[in-house]
Amino acid sequence: MASVTSATPPGAAGELTAGLRGFREVQRLAYACAEAVAAQLKPGVTERAAARMQREWLRERGVRDWFHLPFAWFGDRTAFADFRVPLQFFPTHCELEPGMAFILDMAPIHNGYTADIGYSGCLGLNPVHDRLLADLEAHRELILREVRERRPLREIYADVDRLMVRQGYANRHRAYPFGVIAHKVDRVRQRRWSPTLFGFGTQSLRGLASDALHGHRDGWSPLWSPYRFSDHPPQPGLWAVEPHLGFRGTGAKFEEILVVTDSKDPQESAFWLDDDLPHVRRRQEEKAA
Repeated sequence: MASVTSATPPGAAGELTAGLRGFREVQRLAYACAEAVAAQLKPGVTERAAARMQREWLRERGVRDWFHLPFAWFGDRTAFADFRVPLQFFPTHCELEPGMAFILDMAPIHNGYTADIGYSGCLGLNPVHDRLLADLEAHRELILREVRERRPLREIYADVDRLMVRQGYANRHRAYPFGVIAHKVDRVRQRRWSPTLFGFGTQSLRGLASDALHGHRDGWSPLWSPYRFSDHPPQPGLWAVEPHLGFRGTGAKFEEILVVTDSKDPQESAFWLDDDLPHVRRRQEEKAA
């Protein structure tokens, strides 16, 4: 992806490339969807209804293709309790209740640009969930710092694990296929017909498979996992990163795009695509208060 060569982080002496602006716009669109849907959630709404609300909101704004269709998880399903097979990730008839945590997860493609986001919320008061959200900040800082140090992805994954243990939490992104904490995203061609397979867009699956094939030949993987195939430094490109904490049946995460470049300047070698996101604003407001 050519744009990551010269891209500079927000606030640096330069501007995002046009390509990165496109990714930022669709990421903001996805987070706007999450906030709009979260504001409509009430007791009795099911995961399937929440997923449908996300699809409809985004389709009304021009989204016709997906990296994956929207997910919604409520209650102990936010911590992937007893998840053992991929089908358990799909939305169910589980109903939202007062005090219950929820996660909205969507990956729309708009104008050829991909986003993959995760939004954690709660219907009412839940001190455990509040603590999880606060403690995620340290993971955002750790991941950025160690990517800038060009640590192998597998080692960064292990450091995230160790931080979770110190905080008293369980690693719930390990429940995802291949245990991934992140995966690469890229542009896709706009097409009039964009089919899905098992909830994932076929164009994006082909792109990920192509990256996996080329990466295997060159010694890297588009999947950031705890396994040997991720034992390499961060590959330039865009990564959708999602550390996911769990504690006693409650889970919380964020998911957003991390930009990795080939710059020798540490500040420009990696940066979060956007700091104007709900979980970042929440922490800034808490600190200000």
